[in-house]
Amino acid sequence: MRKNKWYIISFLLLAALASPAQETVKQAVKKNRFFKDEPPIMMDLSTDLKKLVSQKKLDSYQPAKITLRFPDSSVISEEIRLTARGEFRRQNCFLPTMKLDFRNPGSPQLAPLKKLKLVCGCGTGAENERLVLKEFLVYKMYNLITDLSFRVRLLRINYEDTRGKIKSYTQYGFFIEDVDEMAKRNKCYEVDKQAFNTERTDRQHMTLVAIFQYMIGNTDWAIPNYHNMKLMRPVTDSIASPYPIPYDFDFCGIVDASYATPDENLGTKSVTERVYRGFPRTMEELQTTLDIFREKKEATKNLVKNFELLPSRFRDEIIYYLNDFYKSIENKNFVENVFITNARHRN
Repeated sequence: MRKNKWYIISFLLLAALASPAQETVKQAVKKNRFFKDEPPIMMDLSTDLKKLVSQKKLDSYQPAKITLRFPDSSVISEEIRLTARGEFRRQNCFLPTMKLDFRNPGSPQLAPLKKLKLVCGCGTGAENERLVLKEFLVYKMYNLITDLSFRVRLLRINYEDTRGKIKSYTQYGFFIEDVDEMAKRNKCYEVDKQAFNTERTDRQHMTLVAIFQYMIGNTDWAIPNYHNMKLMRPVTDSIASPYPIPYDFDFCGIVDASYATPDENLGTKSVTERVYRGFPRTMEELQTTLDIFREKKEATKNLVKNFELLPSRFRDEIIYYLNDFYKSIENKNFVENVFITNARHRN
């Protein structure tokens, strides 16, 4: 009996020794779910903020520690690198937008995310946070229109300066999907370092993009110099006209940032004034594209109405701005005047 007892004890000891090896294996982040899931991620970002702010005009990476607390209660805490990005934000904001590099020896769990752009507030105040939330909504609106768009993931970020020179603060921000992942998801690949004028892109999709930019009141984009635009081709056709993919919407009328200034070449007095920067299309082409916006009208408005992180006053302002667009596109004379007669004729 005693002999059997020791056999049992030995077996249990061996099992106990074997099990920790399995339990300590940490799961890598599931990149396919990362941008599909909706609830915000709680994020702690610890780095030398003073250095980031004072050297934001330099293209140099610095070490940081990031802790992500997911809605399912899982936590990942790893060492990464980050750098400042965004020409305007580097020049004019307290904190620039950033690029986070997760492909480091100290971040094996986050490595599948590769490099992600982090959009954060220009400053630390509540108004800056509202602008970030508005821009996040614009990305979500465009996701409703087409899958050829960048997905975004909302974050509640706690910023901590490792040197204690800048006071810690918390603010909403969001990640933008990696360009290669977006391309792969759409069975495409990125096209860059090639000269394209606007009308050499995919005609149907360019019409969609130009009208969306008109809807949100955005003129801060251009195809020839890839300004706030990525270009994609299907993997099955290496000579196809590329699809234009817009990003960076903080200068648009819906966001209406205090730091956004109207383009003096367009003669507008405010960024909220809509200007169609696409090329002329036939009425048939326009109505085909406008039908997509009509179809997504209620979903787009409900997206805004249900986004309670924005106070109701600001949601109402966005709905009012959108309603002006939806009302206008039902007027055939208006459509002809804006999208045909007064459309641009050169890049």
